[in-house]
Amino acid sequence: MQPSRATRPEYLAAFTELIQRIAEPLRELPKRTLPIKMYVAGGAAMHFYTAERISNDVDAVFSNRIALPSDLEVAYQDPDGAARLLYFDRQYNDSFALMHEDAHDDSVPLTLKEIDASVLDVRLLAALDLAVSKISRFSSQDRDDITALAKHGLIKSAALRRRSLEAMKNYVGNLDTLNSTLEFACRIVGDVEQRNSGKR
Repeated sequence: MQPSRATRPEYLAAFTELIQRIAEPLRELPKRTLPIKMYVAGGAAMHFYTAERISNDVDAVFSNRIALPSDLEVAYQDPDGAARLLYFDRQYNDSFALMHEDAHDDSVPLTLKEIDASVLDVRLLAALDLAVSKISRFSSQDRDDITALAKHGLIKSAALRRRSLEAMKNYVGNLDTLNSTLEFACRIVGDVEQRNSGKR
């Protein structure tokens, strides 16, 4: 997919520069090991889907273990001139989020100018899997993100419940909290669906 027209150009430029810094040393790898796939989640993926908020960090994992360059912080300015910083979160680990086993396979390629996808294939978690990943922590920001995805018509409550329950089959431990937050999340999405249908 292409970044939406609503994507903030200054954020897109900073994100692209960050990706370029990751991709550059990968060009020296043997062709048989390429492309390396980068799976983007969190606020960065949210912005490319909805353009409703800006995140200061990029949450992502890769298809291979790679030695990341040290300089993964990009300073830029908002349209109002405020200084901002975008950085790659080296602590992010998607094993701590609720994640469907097919999430990486079902991810969506993001086309970025000046980024060679045959070297670094940048992909966003599908909108549905992005919502599922927010069920486990379910902070106020996660709830807002789920609401935004629903408002933009990118997720449905029935699909969210089905995908989340499928994901939970691969988790062990007490799942009561996950089930409770899932029900809450589905109510949030259902309420948005009702409001959207009332506008037609």
